[in-house]
Amino acid sequence: MSAHSEPVTVTASTPAPRSQGIGFRRTIAAYVALTKPRVMELLLVVTVPAMILAEGALPNLWLVIATLIGGALSAGSAGAFNCYIDRDADRVMKRTENRPLVTGEISDRNALIFAWVLGVLSIIWLAVTTNWLAAAFGLAAIFTYVVVYTLWLKRRSEQNIIWGGIAGCFPVVIGWAAVTGDVGWPAWVLFLVIFLWTPAHYWPLSMRYREDYAAAGVPMLGVVRGRTTVGLQIILYTWATVASSLLLIPIAQMGWVYTITAVASGAYFIAESHQLYSHAIRGREGKPMRVFHGSIAYLSVLSLAIAIDPLLPF
Repeated sequence: MSAHSEPVTVTASTPAPRSQGIGFRRTIAAYVALTKPRVMELLLVVTVPAMILAEGALPNLWLVIATLIGGALSAGSAGAFNCYIDRDADRVMKRTENRPLVTGEISDRNALIFAWVLGVLSIIWLAVTTNWLAAAFGLAAIFTYVVVYTLWLKRRSEQNIIWGGIAGCFPVVIGWAAVTGDVGWPAWVLFLVIFLWTPAHYWPLSMRYREDYAAAGVPMLGVVRGRTTVGLQIILYTWATVASSLLLIPIAQMGWVYTITAVASGAYFIAESHQLYSHAIRGREGKPMRVFHGSIAYLSVLSLAIAIDPLLPF
């Protein structure tokens, strides 16, 4: 395990003045941005395949829609809380300079209220439309991302994304619980896949935006360790991700579509991570964003295979 660093105090610049009369459309767009829709989209991508696998067929359409709405509210709440808590760091990072609390399009108070409203609605919605277990997992996802990751680990430890990334694993168990009312072993395998995938996905981003995170005092692995160490860690987590994805074959009795896809997409993901490491040991930066985007493609393709495989008659 990596060593923990001391908490870092960020000295933020003076907040941008709040805009007056920015218009209805722009206001809505600002609130949507507060929920981190790209992260939300990626989380929801894994929910439906988990539900199909749990059902062994196409689940009830209303249940799918209800679960996705609840998951989106939960993820949006976590994202909004994160933007509120990290608004000081966001003001000194180029990557986040256009976030609504930095530009002043949304006030801090309104952002906090918005985050709480989404969070409460998500738990109530999931409890009413699915079941209490799915709702409990939704609450756990918000708590993990906001408290464990954002408040506790993000500015204190280079392991922040490892343990904080657990929040991103909950959509698969939310989806599974919504269908079955419990959580089977295949769901926990999917949970493990996303847990191991998250560092391999995020650390290339920390390499690309190393100066940003350093300026904000956030000890991401790409800031506190050299390119070679980060590259090696990415390789290890990538191999572990692919290996864990293959566990689903015997545990969930997956067919040839998933098996071929898991092996082929996994080989691609591994090859990209090795190429990044090869550049690092030669003292070159390489293309970390290629690995970052490649990891998204990998998880998307794997999720598609999980959704298709149970629907085939053979």
